[in-house]
Amino acid sequence: MKVTVDFGKCTGLGICESLAPDFFEVNDSGELVPLKEDIDPDELQAVEEAVAGCPTEALRIVND
Repeated sequence: MKVTVDFGKCTGLGICESLAPDFFEVNDSGELVPLKEDIDPDELQAVEEAVAGCPTEALRIVND
């Protein structure tokens, strides 16, 4: 599984960063920087929470 970002929807609020800091970072310019795409099973819950918590629905989990 992978996590994808729709940068057209992302506003850089940082909720995803707070829920899944190994996957997301908002830089000093307020832009989201994905740190990795592939999701290990032990990381899935944090990424699912980040996806659910995204107010702009910019994040998705997709199967490879």
